Amino acid sequence: MQYKEWFNAWLELYVKVSAKERTYLKYRRQAEKYLLPALGAFDVNDLTAVELQKFSSSLTESGLSPGSVGFIVAVLKASLRKGAAVGVIERQYSDAIVRPKIRAGKANCFSKEEQKKIERYVLSKREPVLSGILLSLYTGLRIGELLALTWEDVDLKRGTVNVTRSCHDSWKQGRYVKIFDTTKTQSSERVIPLPKQIIGYMRLVKRTTGKKYVVAGRSDYGAEVRTYQRTFAIVLKKLEIEHRGFHALRHTFATRALEVGMDVKTLSEILGHRDPAVTLRRYAHSLTEHKSEMMNRLGRLFG
Repeated sequence: MQYKEWFNAWLELYVKVSAKERTYLKYRRQAEKYLLPALGAFDVNDLTAVELQKFSSSLTESGLSPGSVGFIVAVLKASLRKGAAVGVIERQYSDAIVRPKIRAGKANCFSKEEQKKIERYVLSKREPVLSGILLSLYTGLRIGELLALTWEDVDLKRGTVNVTRSCHDSWKQGRYVKIFDTTKTQSSERVIPLPKQIIGYMRLVKRTTGKKYVVAGRSDYGAEVRTYQRTFAIVLKKLEIEHRGFHALRHTFATRALEVGMDVKTLSEILGHRDPAVTLRRYAHSLTEHKSEMMNRLGRLFG
C-alpha cells in the first residue's frame, strides 16, 4: 500500500471521527502541501528511518519555521504509529526522526501606552462591535471564544463570563462560514470574573445592540473571525500602532495581570491553560520588573 492511500484512510477512519473539523482540515491541508508530494508514492514499508529523516531535514532547509516543521512531522508520526498499530505497516521508524529544536518565543503584547490609546479609541467611538477588543484586553479571551459568546454567557449581576465554546471560519461552498465548536481544550471551559470597572460599559453595550451575540455582526450569528481580525487591524492602523494579531490582546492581558501582582495559578485558570507551568514559561519575561522590585526589597537589608 502506498503511503498516500494509508494517509487518506487514516484521516477518514480515525482523525475525522475523533478530532475537531478544524484539526481534520488542517491535517489535510498540510498533507496535500508537504507530506504527500514528498512521501505519498512510497510503499508504507519503505519509509525507513533514513527516508523519514531526509524528509524532516528537507522541511527545515526549505525555510519553514521550527514550529511548522514540528507540526508536519507530528502528523506524519501519528499516521505511521496508527498504521503499525492496526497492522497496515510492518514496522515504523517515526521515533527516529530528529526535529529542529523549538524555542518558545516572547509573547508579543502592547505597551501600556498603546493599550491606553486602544481603550480610548474604543470608548470614544461608541461602536458596540468594538467592545470585543476591550473585553479581550480585560479577560484574555481567545478570538474564537470571544465571538462565540452570547449574552446568556455573561452574568453582569455577578460579573462573570462563562466560556463553554469557541468558533472559527471555514471555507464551504465557495465562501467562509462561521463554525461553532467546543473550546480548545477541556481546561479552556472556565468562568472568568470581570473587573468591576468594565461592567457598566458592558451593560451599555448590551442595551445598545439588543443582539444575541456579545460581538454583534451583520448575520444573526455575530461577527466572523476574519472580519473581526480585519476590524482590529484597521483600528491599529488608524492609531498608528504597529500591526499585531488579535491574539496580542490576550498576551497583553496576561502581561498586565502579572505586572499588577496576579499569581501564576490564578492567571493560568483565567487563561484556560492546563498547567500553570505553561503560563509561566510563556510569560516569564513579563515578570522582569517584578523580579527587580523583589530584589530591591531584599537589597534593603544591605548595610
